[in-house]
Amino acid sequence: MTAQQTATRAVAVFCGSSTGNQPAFLNAAKSLGKAIAEEGRPLVYGGGSKGIMGAVSGAALEAGGDVTGVVPYAMAAAGGEVDQTKEHRAPYVLLKQKGREKVRLEVVVNSMHERKAEMARRSCGFIGLPGGYGTFEEVLEVVCWSQIGIHNKPVLVVNVLNYWNPLRELVRNGIENGFILAKNEALLQFVEGPADLAEHETFDWGKVTMEALDKWQGAQASHFYDWTLRKDGKTEEDVLGAV
Repeated sequence: MTAQQTATRAVAVFCGSSTGNQPAFLNAAKSLGKAIAEEGRPLVYGGGSKGIMGAVSGAALEAGGDVTGVVPYAMAAAGGEVDQTKEHRAPYVLLKQKGREKVRLEVVVNSMHERKAEMARRSCGFIGLPGGYGTFEEVLEVVCWSQIGIHNKPVLVVNVLNYWNPLRELVRNGIENGFILAKNEALLQFVEGPADLAEHETFDWGKVTMEALDKWQGAQASHFYDWTLRKDGKTEEDVLGAV
């Protein structure tokens, strides 16, 4: 069965609901959002208006881009996703904030799993900016989908201040210890900046990330399953129904 494809040029961005503690992270998010919009690509993201999420989506909107947020109902009902670095329960990442009315926040799903599947359906590729556990999980899950043939789409991470270096080492450790095929290191691509980290705060991350996305040649899945099959004996055209 052919892996899931899409005719859209939209890009899904996974990133943190907090800002991190380095200005370079926000700069990269703004640079990326602007570049996505200027290339005529819609942005699909997690729907928040603060943190890295707010920076990338806000920059895309300011550049005239088309932005779609995908939010689990529990978060929408609470008013938005919380900043995971704050020890409080009140919503911090607000939805439908003034000035952000152009974000299509009507895409509300039932679960976190549905959120990822819906973002994937609407996108031709995935980009990871710095973030926490949620961002790590999102990036790795779509890499896994590439490995087992659910889709064949680029997965890039923007390596601001070498933030993603530990993930690269983790992947290589998995290869060295016999858990990942060596060729599957290519399923995840790292977008690098200047060798001098001091330049990362003003570097045009959006430009180099879009160039990497446009040059992506595809990666061959190493495992093949028919993801249209369902346990009732029927088939479903949407392979993302399997996730």
